[in-house]
Amino acid sequence: MTRGGREKDQDEPERKCIATGESQPKAGLIRFCVGPDGMVVPDVLGKLPGRGVYVTADRALIDRAAKKGLFSRAARQPVKVPDGLADLVERLTTQRVIDLLSLARKAGDAVMGYEKVKDWLVKGTAATLIQASDGSERGKTKLHPPEGKNGFIGVLSAGEIGLAFGRERAIHAALAAGGLRTRVVEEAAKLAGLRGQMGGHDGGDTAMKDT
Repeated sequence: MTRGGREKDQDEPERKCIATGESQPKAGLIRFCVGPDGMVVPDVLGKLPGRGVYVTADRALIDRAAKKGLFSRAARQPVKVPDGLADLVERLTTQRVIDLLSLARKAGDAVMGYEKVKDWLVKGTAATLIQASDGSERGKTKLHPPEGKNGFIGVLSAGEIGLAFGRERAIHAALAAGGLRTRVVEEAAKLAGLRGQMGGHDGGDTAMKDT
């Protein structure tokens, strides 16, 4: 498994992390570019023009790259690093996960709410179980992730899951196979790395309901 929290696949294109010097699949890395003003810009969509510089999706490694001048070294030019770069990357990645989950919902590939999720799990429709990191542990143990790879996401808060479904909060959600599932899983793995929740299983004790 890569440091970004993702299983390594030999068929995927790899890039070198400037903080560790290790090569790994692009899906576990955050891409950065240097803007016209010489400012380092996180490219969470991977679409900005110019030569990319990559750092593993890990807060400590992004901080290291910023503090030790590794962006300038990799870009082969003096660059400016914005204050709170790791915080900015986390915010952008969080929004990316929410946006992708929302698209999956609109495509009919995601549902929320205990009963709907339970029904999908029973029928075998659900390929990935999503549960809020700040949801009740006792409530969450009533549902079990599907067997197989990438069966669980637990890095989002109830409010963040709720945003994807147009609700105030949501504790339980599920993704069907295919569609946007792979992209949601990949971005959630990056977010887990940025939040220091490599296993994705991080919950609180507050009892909540989907609202």
